[in-house]
Amino acid sequence: MPRQLTKRGRIVARLTTPWQVLHENPADTHSTRWPTDRTMPGMDLFDGRNDWLAAPGVSLPVSALRFTFSRGGGPGGQNVNKLNTRATLSVPLEALAAAMPADAFERLKTKAGARLTADAIVISAADSRSQLANRRACLSRLRHLLIESLHRPRRRRATRPSRGVIERRLKAKKSQGQRKHERRSNRNPPSD
Repeated sequence: MPRQLTKRGRIVARLTTPWQVLHENPADTHSTRWPTDRTMPGMDLFDGRNDWLAAPGVSLPVSALRFTFSRGGGPGGQNVNKLNTRATLSVPLEALAAAMPADAFERLKTKAGARLTADAIVISAADSRSQLANRRACLSRLRHLLIESLHRPRRRRATRPSRGVIERRLKAKKSQGQRKHERRSNRNPPSD
């Protein structure tokens, strides 16, 4: 049975999960006295689901996604100086290895570049003045990285250029050389 939050004997909200609150009275949704769905940062993006479909065929447990927040740089005035709007998403490599094929996981490690640490992939976003928008940007960047790594590149087959291609290339080189030779001979006319 969910816990209930009361205010002066009235039910204000029901706690359904540790990070989600269902408000009974819309007037109390902005109250600072009671916890909201922001008590566990980043979880309001998943609507109480346990798995997040990160890419086609790749489902990550929400518990594997760790958000941390810090002060963001750039423009924003007082907002930047006072609020922790930069979002940093950390996803353990074990969770990624369990969720995707082995060859895609190897491609992911090479594509991650500097975002790859010893035990996690760390993605950061400070583009927006809103923490929620930065969390969404982190998830979007992770999704883009996963989709890129799932794409299996086509193997290049070594082919030889055809005889016609070789002949056209040599003919073009010869005509270009002829043109340069004519320019040189026209510049310095023979002296008598």
